[in-house]
Amino acid sequence: MTARAADRARFDRATAHLDAPLAIVDLDAFDANADDLVRRAGGKPIRVASKSVRCRALLERVLDRDGFTGVMSFTLAESLWLARSGFDDVLLAYPSADRASYAELAADPKLAAAVTVMVDDPAQLRLIDEARDGGSEVIRVCLELDTSLKLFGGRVRVGARRSPLHSPAQVADMARAVARRPGFKVVGIMAYEGHIAGVGDAVAGQPLRSRAVRLMQATARRELAERRGAVVRAVRAVVPDLEFVNGGGTGSVQHTAAEDAVTEIGAGSGLYVPRLFDNYTSFSGRPAALFALPVVRRPGVGVVTVLGGGYPASGAAGPDRLPVPHLPEGLRYDPQEGPGEVQTPLLGSPADDLLIGDKVWFRHAKAGELCERFDVLHLVEGDTVTSTVPTYRGEGHTFL
Repeated sequence: MTARAADRARFDRATAHLDAPLAIVDLDAFDANADDLVRRAGGKPIRVASKSVRCRALLERVLDRDGFTGVMSFTLAESLWLARSGFDDVLLAYPSADRASYAELAADPKLAAAVTVMVDDPAQLRLIDEARDGGSEVIRVCLELDTSLKLFGGRVRVGARRSPLHSPAQVADMARAVARRPGFKVVGIMAYEGHIAGVGDAVAGQPLRSRAVRLMQATARRELAERRGAVVRAVRAVVPDLEFVNGGGTGSVQHTAAEDAVTEIGAGSGLYVPRLFDNYTSFSGRPAALFALPVVRRPGVGVVTVLGGGYPASGAAGPDRLPVPHLPEGLRYDPQEGPGEVQTPLLGSPADDLLIGDKVWFRHAKAGELCERFDVLHLVEGDTVTSTVPTYRGEGHTFL
């Protein structure tokens, strides 16, 4: 029996009493992935990205482990909810225009001490001030550095379009703008290198593309390490008591941790290891988060139909954004239908061994987005469901 076949057998045994559709997290794999992230971070603390987990119980589980500290959130409303739930170090990774939440933040000493917001433009500071509604708490601010690689005088850009702050001088000017404005304090710098951390460099069947990605990433790492160090020096000249410099992502943990300027690593997808993280030379993890769909039809030889399945991931549309049939091995989509909203035909010889009511196990393309489809996660240890915990959705929250 292959390792994947063994996984299928124990997942089926663990959930035999449960009807699909359902989602699980294999805690043995989840914990092993957490250990691997800590090992690669080389002693620097990891701030866990809530966007990639979207389950309070699992955020608490990973933060109870040595090597993890703090949360990187994705909306301001989520940040306040987490802070009220007992998370005392929440870094909002994206700027917000949520005026109501800013008013709450500015009026509550506990929230203001626990939550750090992201800015990269003086207009964001004005929006926060206009939203205060009398609240006078000092707002903790993190400045975001644009990590993109610019080539040929800026005519070619590689990387996400995030912050407009690219040079050390621009980030230092923003730090001065914050320092001049009462009611704000710069406490950190964030620089997420998505083109390094979030792009696989060993895509199956694409050796030339994979080599080009590796060359790009090597160039980008060198350029960013030098620039990030210069940015930190420039900002510390304005803000000597800077608390943290956050960088990284699941795919670049060990490289970013090696930079002296970086004090903490941001990562989260590496806990669940969705399918987009199969194509890396720098690490390999164990798939921990899966969902099961029930077989409801057998249209013919070599075909079964499962209920649901149309759960595409965000990003540029393409086949890599689709969930992948994982267990049993050897199933594939019908190219004329793909994964459907209500039904999904699956082709392949393993279909002939599946009966009505059997489970087919899938992996989502991205990590936390799976939790937008399910109210609960069944936590599996060995071949037993040991706990069932709510996702954000299960607690009544869909923040985005």
